[in-house]
Amino acid sequence: MRAHNSMLRFNRFAILVVFVFLALTGISNAADAIAVIDATAFGTSTQMGKNAAIKLLIYAYSTPQDKQVLDDAFLKGQNQGLANALAKMKSVGRIQIPGTLGYDVSYVSSTPTPTGRRIYFVTNRKISTAEAYRNTPSQAYNLTGGEIDINDQDKNKSTGVLYPAAQLVINSDGELQIELRKNPWRLSNIIVRGKGAE
Repeated sequence: MRAHNSMLRFNRFAILVVFVFLALTGISNAADAIAVIDATAFGTSTQMGKNAAIKLLIYAYSTPQDKQVLDDAFLKGQNQGLANALAKMKSVGRIQIPGTLGYDVSYVSSTPTPTGRRIYFVTNRKISTAEAYRNTPSQAYNLTGGEIDINDQDKNKSTGVLYPAAQLVINSDGELQIELRKNPWRLSNIIVRGKGAE
């Protein structure tokens, strides 16, 4: 019985250490970011009524050369070529989504708009162990991305879209389009901290 109680105490202590480590890592990562964007993601269509808080930490903006690498990779290998190129890129940010420990973001850009700026981001989606084990068709949707329109004149008008599981395809008209596994999530209640712009 004593051994069982000691093991239980040790397990609780180990879990506490892990949580403290993750919390300190999160604080450190946020301190390193040049911009932190908090938003509420609202489900659409079949996911209506669901919502989650997300956080995008931006450490640096991707360069025009990074964009060219991704454009070339897509031309050569389409969606899988793009995913392979993203995997080789240095992280420029991190996205935190409930239910995950968060993951690195490979590409982030900022484009000026008449009222502020538009942030685009894309990275490889984490494929769950269950997806990989069952070899589900959902693995083809191996990108996570989004766009956030930041309105510097009226913060309440900032909006965005999150694409949790997506792939890029060329449609029958020869145009690039985003194909989603489920539905996009609408981003609202957007708060931007830090320098934010390039």
